[in-house]
Amino acid sequence: MEIGVANPEPSGGEDAPAKKPSRPRGRPRAFDREQALETAMRLFWRQGFEATSLNDLTAAMGIAPPSLYAAFGSKEQLFREAIGRYLQQFRCNHAATLQAQGVTAREAFERLFAAIANGFSGCGQPAGCMLIAADVGGGGAAAHLREELSAHRLSIEAGFRARIERGQREGDVDAGADAAALAKFLATVVQGLSIQARDGASAAQLHEVLRTALQVWR
Repeated sequence: MEIGVANPEPSGGEDAPAKKPSRPRGRPRAFDREQALETAMRLFWRQGFEATSLNDLTAAMGIAPPSLYAAFGSKEQLFREAIGRYLQQFRCNHAATLQAQGVTAREAFERLFAAIANGFSGCGQPAGCMLIAADVGGGGAAAHLREELSAHRLSIEAGFRARIERGQREGDVDAGADAAALAKFLATVVQGLSIQARDGASAAQLHEVLRTALQVWR
């Protein structure tokens, strides 16, 4: 008998007890996809791709496995979306600092690295950079994810190089400097900061590393 469908009146006529009204089915709890993705991003960031199981994800996100598959397709696709969300937040927080007008390239990097050091050392989020912390190992079915993470890191390095080359055009960076080598050095410093932060380095310690690194910039 389906709820809400009228049924013939039972035998017994008017003396039969009145049928109690059916209770409506409860509506399922609304699924906040953005909040679920934010939760997954932080979990991958904290634990890494390989160490984060589907059970971990569904428990943290408060959804059942079928809902995860329906919304995101697979663990790998969820990871990709989480990385995309991280990069969007990273650029939103830092791109304007690097591209600010009226400051030299070195000043822009000093401000960027100060903000990154503060972010890497905690501030209510997992330590370090997600592109480093959530890496996926060297082979197997997830090898292509490793390649994608590498491409994202190289994209950030390319942004560093573009800012240095802009400084050369504007005259505040030596025209003879090797922009590609300097960008790779600065990107390597940032990646090292991420590892230091994961190992428990404080913001003050990270700032000191950056001050030392920027001494090579003459």
